[in-house]
Amino acid sequence: MAPKQQPIEFRTMAVLVDNEPGVLARVIGLFSGRGYNIESLTVTEVDKEKSLSRINLVTSGTPQVLEQIKAQLDRLVPVHEVRDLTHAGPYVERELALIKVVSSGEKRVECLRIADVFKASVVDAGLDHFIFQIQHRSDTIERFISLMRSLGSVEIARTGVVAMTRGVELMHGRDIA
Repeated sequence: MAPKQQPIEFRTMAVLVDNEPGVLARVIGLFSGRGYNIESLTVTEVDKEKSLSRINLVTSGTPQVLEQIKAQLDRLVPVHEVRDLTHAGPYVERELALIKVVSSGEKRVECLRIADVFKASVVDAGLDHFIFQIQHRSDTIERFISLMRSLGSVEIARTGVVAMTRGVELMHGRDIA
């Protein structure tokens, strides 16, 4: 009898790191060196005074692999804090996407109806296209894109997931005053 396969899970993690050259490469190297996949990745400076950046990433794997990823990230020298938002409790997740839809006739009217339902805004329009901006959870953006694909040719640009835990607890890092 074959061993039972563990289910693949997706986890959203926030990583507070020093904002210096090579840090992102080290984090990415940890993933590529062990064959882990990054589904989404965003990075930006969050504290100029303390020179800190925040990496938000979504990764996937078995529960055991995901715990290894978290532990290995936590051991990297430029990392101040790793938080698995998926297991830390309730969190807010958003992503921004621009979706260009090329269509004509009645399909253009349907594009606008769907955009209204999803609260997407038109940021550019021509006689044969629209560019919509939508900010929402990733799964909602996926549904929006799927519907738009049924109405015409689509081009997509996405920012990747940004996320934060709900409540009063702040992400400060273990060795930051």
